[in-house]
Amino acid sequence: QVQLVESGGGLVQAGDSLRLSCAASGRTFSRALMGWFRQAPGKEREFVGGIRWAGGSRYSADYTDSVKGRFTISRDNAQNTVYLQMNSLKPEDTAIYYCAATLNLYAPHTPQEYNYWGQGTQVTVSS
Repeated sequence: QVQLVESGGGLVQAGDSLRLSCAASGRTFSRALMGWFRQAPGKEREFVGGIRWAGGSRYSADYTDSVKGRFTISRDNAQNTVYLQMNSLKPEDTAIYYCAATLNLYAPHTPQEYNYWGQGTQVTVSS
């Protein structure tokens, strides 16, 4: 059974940092597209960033414009874990953050394209 489990959320102040983790079990995702999404109250789930296998030992990441330069995705394949480092957090980053995965490396960054989901972790940024 495939599971994605997020951790690391919490309540922080604007300007602080958090690192979210997504631990996968049940299969390896070393050659998958791993994404982070978030959903704020009353809003649709939106893409935050993703990291895809780019051949050999290479990976490439991309991000939504609002987090570029502040958020960084990384992965530890030995631990089957993906991370989301969030710096310079803003109140508008407040949301439930979800980890997701798809075996389609070139899937569009829409929730419907991802097959596997974690349960989410709450991130709250106070002003």
